[in-house]
Amino acid sequence: MPTLFKRTSPLRKSPVYPMGLSRRPQVQTGSLKFDPVIITISLAFVVIGLLFTYSASAFETSSFVKRQLVFDGIGLVVAWILSQHFTKLLKWKIFSPPVLLGITWVLLIVVLFTRAQAHTHRWIDVFGVFKLQPSEIAKVTLVIYVASCLEETAGKLTKNLSLIKKPLIAALITIGLIVAEKDIGIPALMGGVFLAMLFVGGMQKKIVGILIGLGSMAGLVFMLVVPYRRARLFSFLHLTEDTSSGVSYQVMQSFLAVGSGGAFGKGLGNSELKLQYLPAAHTDFIFSVMCEEIGLLVLLVVWGFALFLWRGIVLSKKAKTTFNSMVIFGLTLTLCAQAFFNMAMAIGLLPTKGIALPFFSYGGSSVVMTLAMVGIILHLAAIDHTQTNVRRDTAFTRRIHR
Repeated sequence: MPTLFKRTSPLRKSPVYPMGLSRRPQVQTGSLKFDPVIITISLAFVVIGLLFTYSASAFETSSFVKRQLVFDGIGLVVAWILSQHFTKLLKWKIFSPPVLLGITWVLLIVVLFTRAQAHTHRWIDVFGVFKLQPSEIAKVTLVIYVASCLEETAGKLTKNLSLIKKPLIAALITIGLIVAEKDIGIPALMGGVFLAMLFVGGMQKKIVGILIGLGSMAGLVFMLVVPYRRARLFSFLHLTEDTSSGVSYQVMQSFLAVGSGGAFGKGLGNSELKLQYLPAAHTDFIFSVMCEEIGLLVLLVVWGFALFLWRGIVLSKKAKTTFNSMVIFGLTLTLCAQAFFNMAMAIGLLPTKGIALPFFSYGGSSVVMTLAMVGIILHLAAIDHTQTNVRRDTAFTRRIHR
């Protein structure tokens, strides 16, 4: 049997198997008790997402919704597998956090040599059947790797700053490779989640503040040195100065869609701006179409993501180990921060950037990895469901309770 597929022995002398995961409790036999709130929100969003993909795709409705149905089906299967077997899979060396991150780096390097699409290198064409977006995978594998590092350093980060080197280097390499694809939105999201994980994992506020400052400066430099990014930033600051065909066109059309919907909307399927006026209506700006068609009912979607975030934090506080807690927290924050970023972009609160709305935007890699995150969250919460008292032995719970 190849080395990578050998299971790690539970009798190792070291108390930790790859990246500090041996301290997690074994999964109990029998059926797992999954969190009903996370399941209900996720399934509802999948159904509503299909409905609005059908509506927002306008002239190519049948082809887009059929493919989205396939992506959702694959994603649900992946979510089910991970919800049942995630902990078991991590015991195989090929699925250990360092190996998963290494595979992700290989994919992120390979994508740099693929044919440019829309002046970026973000997708790997797999035999002409589907397009794989490695940055979507990176959002998950980086969280898992950082969580494993934080388990190793639990309670030690405040006293020994050198312990931050391993997760910091991993994050810089991962984010740097995605920036090389000419993508700035996903790196900003991942950087924010990484810093949040360091903070709740016990890192000193001063150090986190310094890292936030350095990251913000780097992001600003990347935006200013690239002409089209600089133009997009300045257009965001002066939206009304260029509304016809310039870089403000997308967000102005989004404003029209959101505003024209009013309080009650124009009715499902009756969006007018999606008819070749609003670019990427079925992907980046699907939230604008939703506002136009159902009006203030779209606040239920916002509330759903807020409830998902709250429930994820509750589950991460109840987790029995630092690893479980950090993974649940990191993946929950990734999903919800991405959603709020997309919705804020649609209404002009943030600069326009190509970030999908989880569960709703059309796309294969995004949908599958979103549901994969849900499966992992459900699994780690389920194996800890017998824990009745909130953990107070880690920096995470101490800071949350303050």
